[in-house]
Amino acid sequence: MILQDFQIGDGDLTDAALSEYLKAPAIAVDTETMGLLPQRDRLCLVQICNPEGQVTAIRISRGQTAAPNLKTLMEATHIIKVFHFARFDMATLRHNLEIFVQPIFCTKIASKLGRTYTNRHGLKDVVLELEKVELDKSAQSSDWGNASNLSDVQLSYAANDVRYLLSIQQKLSVILKREERWQLAQECFQTLSTIVALDLLQFKDLFEH
Repeated sequence: MILQDFQIGDGDLTDAALSEYLKAPAIAVDTETMGLLPQRDRLCLVQICNPEGQVTAIRISRGQTAAPNLKTLMEATHIIKVFHFARFDMATLRHNLEIFVQPIFCTKIASKLGRTYTNRHGLKDVVLELEKVELDKSAQSSDWGNASNLSDVQLSYAANDVRYLLSIQQKLSVILKREERWQLAQECFQTLSTIVALDLLQFKDLFEH
């Protein structure tokens, strides 16, 4: 079911929405694209959720190269942006909209560092264990390009991909601190901007022999 507090915008955040999100200490962020290669597959949707559960999905049009209010929010240094597999979302936001996201918390990296008792680190698995909620991922591989006519299933999927991230962040943070891997996680998060730059330049195995 789609969240009650769910808004859809075209092209960018409204000034009112930006003002509201700028009050948050952290926001959850996700993107939907036409595929997994930022240089080839365009950005279609950006979802944001604050601690109050207010979700906004921003439809990005073909050929769009800027979203000034979204950029202001994503680059605000006093707000932590929480992603699951931040490496991809950061790359697609940078490539499509010239947004350099900072600072960040990646729940996938945090899960891999903290939940070493399992190899299941997908969002669905992490949410199931930490939130006791089973996400419906049936819309994951679907056509996001027709943003003006997204189905209720797609919109519900998009909302739920950010709905639980802030809670997961808090629970993973407890694990990381308990296991004395918190500082290591922070260092990993700080290196992501450089890794994203290398990804976009298509460097591979740069640190291999």
